[in-house]
Amino acid sequence: MNVRYRVKLAEDERNELKALLSKGKAAARKLKRAQILLAADAGERDESIARNVGVGTSTVFRVKRRFVEGNVELALAEERRPGARRKLSGKEEALLVATACSAPPHGRARWTLELLAGAMVALTPHNELSRETVRRRLRENKLKPWRQEMWCVPEINAEYVARMEHVLDLYAEAPDSERPVVCFDESPTQLIGEVREPIPTKPGQLERYDCEYQRNGTVNLFVFVDPHRCWRHVKVTERRTAVDFAECMRDLADVHYPAGALIRVVLDNLSTHGPGALYEAFDPEEARRIVRRIEFHFVPKHGSGLNMAEIEIGVLRGQCIDRRIVDIAKLTTEIAAWETERNTAKATIDWTFTTEKAREKMGRAYPKPSCNDSVVPSLMTNTAPKSARVASMIAARVATPNPIASNT
Repeated sequence: MNVRYRVKLAEDERNELKALLSKGKAAARKLKRAQILLAADAGERDESIARNVGVGTSTVFRVKRRFVEGNVELALAEERRPGARRKLSGKEEALLVATACSAPPHGRARWTLELLAGAMVALTPHNELSRETVRRRLRENKLKPWRQEMWCVPEINAEYVARMEHVLDLYAEAPDSERPVVCFDESPTQLIGEVREPIPTKPGQLERYDCEYQRNGTVNLFVFVDPHRCWRHVKVTERRTAVDFAECMRDLADVHYPAGALIRVVLDNLSTHGPGALYEAFDPEEARRIVRRIEFHFVPKHGSGLNMAEIEIGVLRGQCIDRRIVDIAKLTTEIAAWETERNTAKATIDWTFTTEKAREKMGRAYPKPSCNDSVVPSLMTNTAPKSARVASMIAARVATPNPIASNT
C-alpha cells in the first residue's frame, strides 16, 4: 500500500473520534473508520489495523487517503458509489408514467409490469426493458396500475351538507330518554351449508374445510343501535319488504321504547324506509299511532357512512357471522348470543366526527353561499320592539316544517 498517506490527528479531532466510539450509536462502518483513524494516528501498520478492526487493507488505505486529502468528516462519511446508469431518461420515465395512467390494451383488464415493459420497448429505442426497471420507476412515482379501489363518491351539494350536519347535531346532543336517538340499517347475508364435515384444528394444523359449499338462500338483518344507551338489537327476517320495515318500527315503538315520547330514527334512503311503509302494512289508525311516535332523520344520499348502524354491522360480521351458517335458526341463535354479550359489556361506538370537524375537513367542498351580506344590516336595523321581533321569529319557525326530519 502507498505509505505516503500518514494520519496526524489534532487533539480536538482525536477527542471527537473517541467520543463517537464511546457513544456507539453511529453506523458500524462509521465506527470502524473512526477506529482506523485512531490506530493510524497511533502509528500502527496497515496490516495490523486491518486485522484488529476486521476490514481489508484496501479499506484502511481509502480511509487514510480521504482523511489526508480532505478531513475527518470526509473520512467518516460514505464514499459516493457510482452504480449503473439509469436506463430510462427523464422523458422516457414521464412516458412510462403516462402509459401506466392510461387505459390498458384491448383484452386486458389492467396494466402489468410485463405489459408496461413491452409498451416501453415499442415506444422507445430500447431493445429490451426488465420488469424490475419498470417496477422501480413506478414505485418512485407511487404508482400501482394493477391495483384498483372502489368507493362511493358523493355529490356534496347543499342538500348533502344540510342532512349531514343535521345528523351530526343529533349525535352530539345529550342523552334524552324521552326523545332517544336510534340508528337503523339493514344488511343481507347468505346461508351457506357444508357439503363435507370440516376437520377441526389441532396442534400444528389449522382447521380445514372443503372448498365446495351449499347455498341455502339469503336472509335480511335489521339492525338497531342506540349509541347513548350502548344498546343494539338485530332482527333476522326472510325478506326485506316494506312490511318487514313497518314491523320493525312497531317493535321499536311498542317493545324497545314503550315509554319514549318520540323516537328519532337515523336511517338511509331506501325506498322501503319511510312513513308510507306503515300505511302499507297496517290499518290507518295503527299506522298513524306509530308514526306519531317516530321521527325519521335521513342521512345524505351516498352518505350511509354517517349511520352508526353500519359500524355495528361491520362488528357483527367480523365477530359473529364471518363463517358458514347453514340455516336461519342457527343464525338467529348465534346473533342473539353475540347481541347479549355486546349489550352486557356496554360496548360503545367511539364517534368523533362532529359538525365542526366536517366544516374543517370538507370546507372546500361546501357550497358557496349566494346570499348578499347587505341583507344582514337591514335585519339588524329593524325598529320593531324586541318582543314583537321575537314573536314573529317564533311564529315563522312554527309555520316552517323541518325539511329533514319527517314524522308525518
